[in-house]
Amino acid sequence: MNEMRAREVLTAAGLTGGAELIALGENAVFAVGDLVVKIGRDAVQHPELRERAEREVAVAQWLAASGVPAVRAAGPARVVEGHPVTLWHRLPDAARPAEPRDLAPLLTAVHALPAPEGLALPRRELLGGVERWLRLAGEAIDPADAAYLRERRDGFAAAAAGLVPHLPRGPIHGDALARNVHVGPDGPVLVDLETFSTDLREHDLVVLALSRDRYGLAAEAYDAFTSAYGWDVREWDGCAVLRGARETASCAWVAQHAPANPKALAEFRRRVTSLREGDASVRWYPF
Repeated sequence: MNEMRAREVLTAAGLTGGAELIALGENAVFAVGDLVVKIGRDAVQHPELRERAEREVAVAQWLAASGVPAVRAAGPARVVEGHPVTLWHRLPDAARPAEPRDLAPLLTAVHALPAPEGLALPRRELLGGVERWLRLAGEAIDPADAAYLRERRDGFAAAAAGLVPHLPRGPIHGDALARNVHVGPDGPVLVDLETFSTDLREHDLVVLALSRDRYGLAAEAYDAFTSAYGWDVREWDGCAVLRGARETASCAWVAQHAPANPKALAEFRRRVTSLREGDASVRWYPF
């Protein structure tokens, strides 16, 4: 998705008035008046994206009905010139940057919910994209590294299938990071609902544990989160398995950018070398 194509889709959707690009990645995200418009990649090439957009809107409606503070949909998902388009009510300006501790009450609320009626949430397939990302990396990465990550994927997938959870299974956010929280005048709200799933609740907690260990999250910030949530996932025997699965997926995700971006290639090599050497202290950098 590039900005020019995204603006063409925005025009076709009749949403051009003063559109301001606020994010460009997996989706193009624009602020248009009181709305935020999210435009996905070509759903013809990626048919699963239409279903994902429809599910994200349904999740927002379910959270609203359940009283969970989260971004609110402003209409149904639709496809415009082959691209999924969703509309969202624009949130007030942030009162302050979100912190990990702001996640705790939101995850507590989500983790208290039963499975939604009439809405089938998928499993959290952390490792599902590994093959696609490695294929996109192609010859830019060492074939031995690709083979190593495939082997890790298979090993952690098998190990994860046998985990005994500490928490009851159920709905999860799926990408529980402070960047997916907006702190407005009325407090924190969840944003980016695309990865909502039903699976081990521990998935939502391992994200920050890995951020502490790999991405430089301060120990004090992590401790504030676990104190507010009431449990530290690192006490659970299965933590290393979910952490290993997430590290494998994160390493492969960076690989897809290696053909066009030397910095991505360098970061991929840093990550895969640390995995090969079993060095959990090597700092990884967000990309």
